[in-house]
Amino acid sequence: MIVDVQSKILPGVTHWQSPNFYAYYPSNSSVAGFLGEMLSAAINMVGFSWITSPAATELEMIVLDWLGKLLKLPQEFLSPGHGGGVIQGTASEAVLVVLLAARDKTLRRVGKSALGKLVVYGSDQTHSALQKACQIGGVHPENCRLLKTDSSTNYALPPEIVSEAISHDISIGLIPFFLCGTVGTTSSATVDPLYSLGKIAKSNDMWFHVDAAYAGSACICPEYRKYLDGVEEADSFNMNAHKWFLTNFDCSTLWVKDRNALIQSLSTNPEFLKNKASQANLVVDYKDWQIPLGRRFRSLKLWMVLRLYGVENLQHYLRNHIELAKYFEECVGQDSRFEVVAPRLFALVCFRLLPPVGDNEVCRSNKLNQVLLEAVNSTGKLFISHTALSGMYTLRFAVGAPLTERRHIAAAWKVLQDEASTLLGAPLQDNGNPS
Repeated sequence: MIVDVQSKILPGVTHWQSPNFYAYYPSNSSVAGFLGEMLSAAINMVGFSWITSPAATELEMIVLDWLGKLLKLPQEFLSPGHGGGVIQGTASEAVLVVLLAARDKTLRRVGKSALGKLVVYGSDQTHSALQKACQIGGVHPENCRLLKTDSSTNYALPPEIVSEAISHDISIGLIPFFLCGTVGTTSSATVDPLYSLGKIAKSNDMWFHVDAAYAGSACICPEYRKYLDGVEEADSFNMNAHKWFLTNFDCSTLWVKDRNALIQSLSTNPEFLKNKASQANLVVDYKDWQIPLGRRFRSLKLWMVLRLYGVENLQHYLRNHIELAKYFEECVGQDSRFEVVAPRLFALVCFRLLPPVGDNEVCRSNKLNQVLLEAVNSTGKLFISHTALSGMYTLRFAVGAPLTERRHIAAAWKVLQDEASTLLGAPLQDNGNPS
């Protein structure tokens, strides 16, 4: 069997744990995460209700409170109050369940017949999961407002643009009900102005969701916590522990201030699931906080990560990746053939190869960077991905694999320089690698 895995499976695997993987965003694994995953698989319980395995529910409540406190989330998001945390599979599931809760909360106020008038707001940098949530939740595609951003705000969502869009929609009889802000957008890891957006949402009786799937992890470091300022205005907050927090996929943590909003939207109570503890409202049944009925014992691996590594080691891990990304950014900045396209806030560098002097035609410039991406990835020495910012084909270099060291960054940069020289038909200039 192992021989078959080696000969038939591994040749077709993209190695996300490789120190040379810089595409998309990271998907961390660790000894602690693996151990928790292995124990979860061995126990193999299906913890949809408290009674099906009390330890699974109660551990999930405990570790989500731990992590919430590390992030300095408001008390309203923790389990002793009216809110609490729950582990979803992905951030896509997280935004879906809170959008459904927000939809139903609004429809109870304005009437079910108003579904076609409901409007959702995000930016053109918001993850596409918001659009999918709208499709599933019955929000008309034309009522999903993805507002334009540009380099003047570093691709963050301008509050004044949001206010204008909401005012216009109200004036034509539509009902704004959901606003999504992001901490660490997928394209460039920018941060939306949470406080201002939250105030706008509150003044218009809207649900405000904060998607920090990528960059939320970094906010356990005091120097990065500022990027969550304004989260106190949010109704829900999401972070993917399986991205950059050494917790094996899948483990997407979601907190809400009002758990009853989720329960009212997602709860079912068939006879075959009734039990004394649930009927008496003495316990949490996570089946009512998610789309599926069944759920895995995901909290076990997060518990292991927090217990075995501790806060200081996790902070060091995150800071190291950010320093490595800073080093790569310096490399790019010292080679005049390249430019950094967007400011680096965390461990993602957005950059591109400049076209030859005198050739500023956008299509040719975009094609040049597309060919560079394909050439670099074809070497098999590293793997990067791309995005588009202001119409520019932009290369993304996301540092985050557990084994990545400075030498890997230097080697990756050397490959990028060599392939760029081949494309431009010029010898490599000695202006690239800072010491």
